[in-house]
Amino acid sequence: MAEARGQSPLGGVYADVLEQGSATGQVWFAELPFQTQIGLRTDPKGPAVERIGAAIGATPPTEPGEVAVAGELSVLWMGPDEWLVVGPERAHRHVQSALRSALGDEHGAVTDLSAHRTTIAVRGPRARDVLSKGCAIDLHPRRFGRDRCAQTLLARAQVILVCLDQDIPDYRLLVRSSFARYVADWLTDAAAEYREHGAGA
Repeated sequence: MAEARGQSPLGGVYADVLEQGSATGQVWFAELPFQTQIGLRTDPKGPAVERIGAAIGATPPTEPGEVAVAGELSVLWMGPDEWLVVGPERAHRHVQSALRSALGDEHGAVTDLSAHRTTIAVRGPRARDVLSKGCAIDLHPRRFGRDRCAQTLLARAQVILVCLDQDIPDYRLLVRSSFARYVADWLTDAAAEYREHGAGA
């Protein structure tokens, strides 16, 4: 039996805000609700890491800001002994079970964080320009390219920023649910000049 789902942070009356705030051919926004987000903590040099890699297909990375990818799953480096495993909603139970089994009796923790954040896709030729208006980190592809992540501030809101593609810029923002509407409003405001340019073309 399927589990009942609540409304996503950008659902209901907010469902069209990101779509209407996108700029055709320039930058596109969309909420990707109910994504699997599982927090993992363990000794990066312990035996559990190899078992975890075998169980989910991606070994937790050891370099700051690195993302390990296996199919639809991504393992984001959050700290020296901390990672976030991200995937589609349907992977939730499988990922959580696989991580706990692989961790076994080793010291560590597996925590379901899926309800804490929603995910916003930011994609298109102007995606990097829009994000740069409110983010202090250098988003140039040489510094923040494919399969990189960072915990940072976007317009003073804490987010996890992930780069999926640097050629046709494609990013994911993992945003605390309580800040989702604020970030959505900020993104649409930041893209206003590109909507106006498109309308006048």
